[in-house]
Amino acid sequence: MLIGEYDYAIDEKGRLNFPAKFREEMGGTFIVTRWLEECLIAFPKSKWEEVFSALMASGLAAGRVARRFLLSGAVEVTPDKQGRILIPQALRDHAGLVKEVSILGSDPYVEIWDTEAWRRECAKMSNDEIAQAMEKLGI
Repeated sequence: MLIGEYDYAIDEKGRLNFPAKFREEMGGTFIVTRWLEECLIAFPKSKWEEVFSALMASGLAAGRVARRFLLSGAVEVTPDKQGRILIPQALRDHAGLVKEVSILGSDPYVEIWDTEAWRRECAKMSNDEIAQAMEKLGI
């Protein structure tokens, strides 16, 4: 299960250590692309295929904005022997990844955030807002 939060530093070449626990769940190669709230999202290939199928089923005109957003930034990554993945500059720019990075398990995917941006996002979430979202989900 893709859960938990891990903090790492991204190097000047854009290489990011990806948690071993997540690498096991994600498989040997997975997809990283832009996501909402100025972060990145990493999908195991099987889940990415579901997302891709949904995008293709939406019709050319109706799904074009989501397709442009997700597909144009998508890259296939394979961790190196040290467990690092290479994040292209355009994706680093989108998520503001410069040094400190937080990698969050949000099964069935993983989010990749600039650590300070993640802290700001957490600070915006109120207990009432979280409770309402949980209640809406029946939790």
